[in-house]
Amino acid sequence: RITFNNHTEEHSSSGIIVSTKTGSTGWLSSIFNMTTGMRKFLEHQEAKRTSVAIRENELMFVVREPFQSKKTQTSITTGVFADGVDLVVESIMPANGVIFSDGIESDFLHFNSGAVATIRTAEEKAHLVLPASPRSA
Repeated sequence: RITFNNHTEEHSSSGIIVSTKTGSTGWLSSIFNMTTGMRKFLEHQEAKRTSVAIRENELMFVVREPFQSKKTQTSITTGVFADGVDLVVESIMPANGVIFSDGIESDFLHFNSGAVATIRTAEEKAHLVLPASPRSA
């Protein structure tokens, strides 16, 4: 089950990617590459790379492989949110549900039936550090 912006729906997917601006160059970037490729294929023309400018105080989520059925919906598949807004996910998986950080599956929390994850921005922020550009002599 997923709740976002006062809307709740039954949910089935292979997971949810939640990213900060700092993390948007990783797994989230791969999702944008996939959607750009799909647009190229479906529209039979060159597609501009899809991206979203996430601000420092925002999180973006994307549902991986959302599955629509008689019992599950797919209207909540992506969103951007900031302070004061939560993304709430409740597990209905009887076993093998997990939450992990930054693609490191071995560092996980169990997320089985009845567990609830409330995702929101943190007071402390991560910052992307880049090497200084070499100076011309």
